[in-house]
Amino acid sequence: MTETLTLTPEMMLVLGILAVTIFLFVAEIVRVDVVAIIVMVSLPLLGLAIFPDQVARTAERAEGDLFIAFDQAFSGFSSNAVISIIAVIIIGAALDKTGVMNKVARPIIRIAGNSESRLITGIAGTVGVISGFMQNIGAAALFLPAVTRIAKQTNIPISRLLMPMGFCAILGGTVTLVGSSPVILLNDLMHTSGVEQSWNLFDVTPIGLALIATGILYFIIAGRWVLPSNTDTTETLATDSSELAETYGLPTETFEVEVPRGSNLVGMDHESAAWRTEYGVSVVALERNGEKVYAPSRRTVFGAGDILAMVGTQEDVRRAVEAYGLQQRDDLTAFADDLSPSNAGLAEVVIAPRSRLIGKTMRELQFREKYNVDIVGIARGQEVFRSGLSDRPFQPGDALLVHGLNEKIGFLQKESRDFLVTTPVEVEEMREHKAPWAIGFFLVAISMILFTDIQLSVALMTGALGVILSGVLTIDEAYDAVDWRTVFLLAGLIPLGIVMEQTSTAAWVAQETLSMLGDVEPIVLMATIAVLATIFSLVMSNVGATVLLVPLAIAMARGAGGAEAGADPMVFALVVALATSNSFIIPTHQVNALIMGPGGYRNADYMRAGGIMTVLFLVVLITMLYFFYQ
Repeated sequence: MTETLTLTPEMMLVLGILAVTIFLFVAEIVRVDVVAIIVMVSLPLLGLAIFPDQVARTAERAEGDLFIAFDQAFSGFSSNAVISIIAVIIIGAALDKTGVMNKVARPIIRIAGNSESRLITGIAGTVGVISGFMQNIGAAALFLPAVTRIAKQTNIPISRLLMPMGFCAILGGTVTLVGSSPVILLNDLMHTSGVEQSWNLFDVTPIGLALIATGILYFIIAGRWVLPSNTDTTETLATDSSELAETYGLPTETFEVEVPRGSNLVGMDHESAAWRTEYGVSVVALERNGEKVYAPSRRTVFGAGDILAMVGTQEDVRRAVEAYGLQQRDDLTAFADDLSPSNAGLAEVVIAPRSRLIGKTMRELQFREKYNVDIVGIARGQEVFRSGLSDRPFQPGDALLVHGLNEKIGFLQKESRDFLVTTPVEVEEMREHKAPWAIGFFLVAISMILFTDIQLSVALMTGALGVILSGVLTIDEAYDAVDWRTVFLLAGLIPLGIVMEQTSTAAWVAQETLSMLGDVEPIVLMATIAVLATIFSLVMSNVGATVLLVPLAIAMARGAGGAEAGADPMVFALVVALATSNSFIIPTHQVNALIMGPGGYRNADYMRAGGIMTVLFLVVLITMLYFFYQ
């Protein structure tokens, strides 16, 4: 071991600040990002008040031991980690804006359906494996838009999907030696401490896969109790559609049917089919030879091979299918994305008092062709008309119950002279033609990370700048995409980690904890080191915790009776590198901070779900290392 450290007044101050920080996190008196700002500001002020000789204007000009420099207090905003998060969020927003993440979400939804457990398995498993080959924050940020879309389309609260994804992204960093910064540093730190052997790229893969599997099983089994069901922060027309349907007694379920060659619907036009008057269903969309038409006109002639999207009850659709010899599909396929609850639904549109439409009918106006939405009912006073709508003149105050794509309903909002849209609609402008640019700059950033020595933040910010300059996102959209709560949370806590290292507070805590153990069995020593690494990773960077604890762990394996008991310094060093990923209890890890805002999580949510995950992580890690790596 190195020279013995003694508790100093500087260490006592840091421990006091740390205790207050943890208390504020747990008590939730103020928001976590405000706590981080308090820490960031209080460090230089308290240091200057108590240790004026150890607070310098800049770290570069300071000589000797330094509590903190003024410029270090805000250094978190320029840190590699924070800049990387900002950049990767912008790249993820660009991929989402161009529909790329929609394509990523589609196969997951197709396989998992609306099953929460299957969705957790698909999302968390995919992100976990990807995290083994790129920084876990990058994998989580890129999948954040996809998970948001999956939550919208399946009507599952996003809070029940994001935490499993985030936790497994962190766990995925243990799958290979390039999955996270601590394992990347591991071999170099071992060599510095006199260990000549090295770990190979996939030596840790069995542990990483076991941890991911544990995380997935944990959320599948215990998710109903530990995952919050927060109101979806991306809630759109789906809820309003359900409320309207219940109010007016209208069906909103969408079914997909195919017109076979022998169907008697072939050659018949839309009006002659009398969908609404005879069967109580509405044909809201049609696909023919890969081209889609929404709210098809009454003159549309049906042909063999057409795929129709119908809105109605299960029984009414069944009657229409039997009458015309159609083939009903089990699930939506052709219209799975476009007519999902997040992209389409029912809305209430009121005829304005001075509307130009008063006295005219749907047929006269060619309403479907002009607005690309279908009127499925008209509410007038206490009456709701569901048939004969084409020839019913509009009156002031009529509530048109329309079904269509959100973007088409959003167009009605612009016609403010004629319509008053009373249903909030989120209209999203997709730029699918820009997808090659978004994918291209994403690959540029990844290539710079994998094949050059360029710093992570520079590589990712290059990709972010590219999607802005190419017009995938405007600069304002890029600013709006960033969760600044996450930025301030991480940037504010980084100075605390710096002070813990500069004052040797972290080293003193490790020294005192390990010295209390004395000569113990290697498995007890491994477990203690893993717990220390876990605690340190919650209050300082996982890189800092790794740099601090790897030499201590190697020394403990060689001394204090460890070597005689068969302790392997390589394994003890690996304990530290992996255990610094065990950061789930509070949202100080970059991934946890990233998902906190979109998921609407509170500190209590992390403590409830993360506390159990932390224990499971330690049990699996120590078991795997002791029985398979010793």
